[in-house]
Amino acid sequence: MRFDVIHGRVKKLRELMKAKKMEALVLFVFERLNSESCHYISGFRGSSAALVIDASREILVTDGRYQTQAALQSPFALTVQTGVPLIEYVAKLVSDNGYRSVGFESEKLFHGMVENVLKKTKTAWKDASALIPSLRRSKDASEADAIRRAGVIARKAYDKALSEVRVGMTEAEFESRLLYEIKMAGAEKGWSHDDFIVVSGERGALCHGRATQKPFVPGDTVTVDFGVMVDGYMCDVTRNFSVGRARKKALEISQILIKAHQEAAWALRPGASGKDVDAVARKVITDAGYEKNFVHGLGHGLGLEVHEAPRLSYLSKDVLEAGDVVTIEPGIYIEGWGGLRIEDDYIVTENGSECLTQSDDQRLRVVAEG
Repeated sequence: MRFDVIHGRVKKLRELMKAKKMEALVLFVFERLNSESCHYISGFRGSSAALVIDASREILVTDGRYQTQAALQSPFALTVQTGVPLIEYVAKLVSDNGYRSVGFESEKLFHGMVENVLKKTKTAWKDASALIPSLRRSKDASEADAIRRAGVIARKAYDKALSEVRVGMTEAEFESRLLYEIKMAGAEKGWSHDDFIVVSGERGALCHGRATQKPFVPGDTVTVDFGVMVDGYMCDVTRNFSVGRARKKALEISQILIKAHQEAAWALRPGASGKDVDAVARKVITDAGYEKNFVHGLGHGLGLEVHEAPRLSYLSKDVLEAGDVVTIEPGIYIEGWGGLRIEDDYIVTENGSECLTQSDDQRLRVVAEG
């Protein structure tokens, strides 16, 4: 990540800190928990770290394993933690600097850490859990480009993996082949923490089913929900294919979902509510008679994490803004029969939205016809 980008983000963070009357802010990373926000604000991508940011300094605390990496990835002043656990080291650093009011992310810390370490200092600790996520929500051109490049790799890798499908191939084999093609195409990885969703036949009714040793049989409809990471940013895509001739009902549902997806995409714009965009797709599915079979929200934000703000859902209170990147993923799931879902990623622009994952190929593909 370019250091000028990092400095620009820190400047915006300081403005938020000043408005909240915080002399400093600390951010912790424990075994990768919260590593995305650390990456965003400092450039560092290790599994253990703390950031201390005040009005004039940016300090990165990590251990000896990451000393060289931290210096390469971040412009922050580096301090190597020794002798005591990370949270105790940072608590002492805060006390030694005499900060009276410090922001911290209570949502990212265990209760015992707060009560047994932080609150035993003389510092007034203020919850700042919303500050960095509020900055991360709006994606700049470089962030959108990373997701767009991830989408290009996703499409190419999926096409290559499809060319290997055969009757008898298992869900797990297909997932492995897809991940192989993704990494061979130059991506860092798939999703950061999860396996892909690969469900075939009746298992398609499992919205979040994981790949198993179930073999593909003629007539199976297969749903594949997968992602690609480029420069730390992820795309999130869902496609469907049929093993041999597609079932009539699968083709019908596929067309319903394409219509629901496209109409919802047209509704994306600044000022639109997440609830209203969800309602656009939900109406198409309801009018087709499948209201009870669309069992989740329409979409979610994504970027450094697969699930970020804002949400597109009948429960959402979010209002879209230019720079939001969201998924649109309507699905229909029928127990005992199967299901399909179609997903692409969009950035909200000043005048509407732009697809970042090449949504011109949402049709139900037919493979392994022989």
